[in-house]
Amino acid sequence: METLATSPHAEGAVTGPFTVPTLHAAYAAGLAPEAVVDEVLGRLKEADDDGIFLYVESRASLLAQASALGPFDPAAKPLWGIPFAVKDNIDVGGRTTTAACPAYAYTAERDAFCVAALRAAGAILIGKTNLDQFATGLVGLRTPFPAPRNAVDPSLAPGGSSSGSAVAVARGIVAFALGTDTAGSGRVPAAYNNIVGLKPTLGAISSTGVVPACRSLDTVSVLALTVDDAYLAYRAAARPDPEDAYSRSIATGPLSGPPPSFRIGVPDAASREFFGDADQERSFLEALRLVETLGGDLVELDFAPFYETAQMLYEGPWVAERFAVLEDMLAAQPEAVHPVTREIIEKGRDMSAADLFRAIYRLKALEKATASATASLDALCVPTIPTFYTVDEIAADPVGTNARLGTYTNFVNLLDMCGIAVPTPLRADGRPGSITLLARAGRDAAIAALAREIHARSGTTLGATGASLPQAAPLSSGPAADEIELAVVGAHMSGMPLNGELTRLGARFLRATRTAPFYRLHALAGGPPFKPGLVRDSDGAAVELETWAVPKSRFGAFMDGVKSPLGIGTLTLESGEEVKGFLCEAAGLKGAREITAFGGWRSYMAAMAAKTA
Repeated sequence: METLATSPHAEGAVTGPFTVPTLHAAYAAGLAPEAVVDEVLGRLKEADDDGIFLYVESRASLLAQASALGPFDPAAKPLWGIPFAVKDNIDVGGRTTTAACPAYAYTAERDAFCVAALRAAGAILIGKTNLDQFATGLVGLRTPFPAPRNAVDPSLAPGGSSSGSAVAVARGIVAFALGTDTAGSGRVPAAYNNIVGLKPTLGAISSTGVVPACRSLDTVSVLALTVDDAYLAYRAAARPDPEDAYSRSIATGPLSGPPPSFRIGVPDAASREFFGDADQERSFLEALRLVETLGGDLVELDFAPFYETAQMLYEGPWVAERFAVLEDMLAAQPEAVHPVTREIIEKGRDMSAADLFRAIYRLKALEKATASATASLDALCVPTIPTFYTVDEIAADPVGTNARLGTYTNFVNLLDMCGIAVPTPLRADGRPGSITLLARAGRDAAIAALAREIHARSGTTLGATGASLPQAAPLSSGPAADEIELAVVGAHMSGMPLNGELTRLGARFLRATRTAPFYRLHALAGGPPFKPGLVRDSDGAAVELETWAVPKSRFGAFMDGVKSPLGIGTLTLESGEEVKGFLCEAAGLKGAREITAFGGWRSYMAAMAAKTA
């Protein structure tokens, strides 16, 4: 594990990237959170960038937060002593919220729901960060305040709209930060600054206390140096909110490793779009090879339906939803709104109800088309951004460059998907590499698990800190208290035809192992899908299997689909543990072929495929 060393900023303070494991190890060894507070303030001063934060808590306020934490107890407070920042369209009680528009500013009466949850988990709020005004933009430059400088390359835009949050994380000033992400505002700046950007399922994190941009599509996002830290903050913030009509209860179980086999949809060669950036294309193809080494089976898709969906966000009536938020301000003080932002949002004035319904009908058709194309897939993998733009290039074409940056991000919330942007190896020109994994709603943990492995093998450094990615902590291979461990030996295994019956119920992969050496495996008659039958036999052998954690609340629904001669019983693993799993009735073996000698279903199916090739 990377350790934190003494810093020149204050006696007893620390250096090195702020991550939850390194800070908690230092706290456990006796470091006081007051030392971290002083280190944060020292780093902020060293950054010498007035565009990152729009407000910073006073040292006295930060020390009061640290003092109120009580004894170090990461079990009770998983973010104990962890410094974080929030985008300034998210309320902090008693502080001004501006959404990067001084004329809009108001003093928040209380913390946003998500901020309160993070503070309850022990995190220390450092301040509020800059953004594209009203979270309308992907460039990070549409602000009346000084724009933050890109942490990796000052000639590049910082990315937006969560620009300040991304730069604060990439520079190592805070361990994580909250952004928002309607069109890509958490993922694009992550790609620009070599960090992780987690865009949760819509409604997983409450929007109570968040200035709306496009209310039906807004979501709070998390930016961090590592997947583990992003997901930990997400778990702390994600909980149902009775005051938020869009709040949803989404399973936020612990991370477990990705399955050994999975199917990933990618844009086919004809529909990949990099706008002439050959380095970006090579970077993406290199990242896909990395995904393949982890067990990914790449499936090429025509991305035309996704692109058409993406265009709806700013060229369709959803712009009217943004206009609804600012209608009064645009009427009374139009000059208070950034000119580019005003140009975009005022298009919503001319949208009709008929326009909206026509767009809804078309979106439903696109939802159906994309759902059909991805039904057998575990996730999608896309470039986070198709290319980079410099500050000067964006100044010359503020709308066109922004639109192109949203190529792979604008469709995600319209299609109710979750996503996570993760760094990949640097491009040939030294700019950051980044891909985004996308999945249907509720699959946040599954794509985070895969992103974690991709990041670990990318060889990249953390943000702009120059520090190597620390060795990740081992993951639990057991079920949580609200889950049942289920052993599967055939078509429900990862990459197999029926695996979706598990993943659609929110099941997560736990481990690949084997039975105890007293089972026999048979290929049952019938199919497709072809299925095996596992029977107990004292003269048998060990058989390969996978175990999956199934939410207890959904286990009955899964059982309802298990038909004779198969059933769910108790299996003994090679470790001696007993788990629930698939077994076969003796009567079901009529016409079956014994295949125990193959060692498992996956090997048998591979042999059959080779035989018929």
